[in-house]
Amino acid sequence: MLPFDAAQANNYPAVIGCDEVGRGALCGPVVVAAVWFDPRAIPGEILAALDDSKRLKRAERERLTPLIRAHARVALAAGSRALVDRINVRGATLDAMARAVRRLGLDAPVLVDGRDAIPGLALCRPVIGGDRIVPQIAAASIVAKTVRDAVMRSLARRHPAYGWDSNVGYGTKTHLAGLATLGRSAHHRCSFTRAYAPETRAHAPEARIHGPESALRTATAAPSTGRTGRS
Repeated sequence: MLPFDAAQANNYPAVIGCDEVGRGALCGPVVVAAVWFDPRAIPGEILAALDDSKRLKRAERERLTPLIRAHARVALAAGSRALVDRINVRGATLDAMARAVRRLGLDAPVLVDGRDAIPGLALCRPVIGGDRIVPQIAAASIVAKTVRDAVMRSLARRHPAYGWDSNVGYGTKTHLAGLATLGRSAHHRCSFTRAYAPETRAHAPEARIHGPESALRTATAAPSTGRTGRS
């Protein structure tokens, strides 16, 4: 059952919702979306379709993402593989969240999925299970997952042995077998893969981003502005 009822839109506040995708992956970036909309102004069919991105099929996430971006304020940011290795995945995630929220340029309360508030934001609090409680967090999880999955499927064309077209960087049997055979690619997180490819040489420089990853960089440069009334 989907968690949000369009008939109850007045009960949902106009806040910024923030969520990440890719925190537990073995490779690739952590991608964060920050989303603002007024639930009373967004089309009811969009509000009613929102959910935790992991509970939605790929086709539904890909259908909803352009609708969210058309009717909401959306900003993206990413914590690269190199940043994850340098400061740890929690730090890279919070850094990306702070950048995504700043890119929105809105003075609104921020609700973050999980246990961590974004450091330095006074009007910010974490919400455990927020993607089933706060519609803006659910929207952020959908946008972030759609973007990150597209990035990993693009990379899979250059690195087919790891199975990123289906596992999008998570530790499936295919992915671990590729690590055992080939070692790490330039996109693997050393801090996450030492147990699977302990003798691999140090990383080459991270490959230049193309395809959907270029879209990620473009998207993180400026927020989409949507059409949801108040700002």
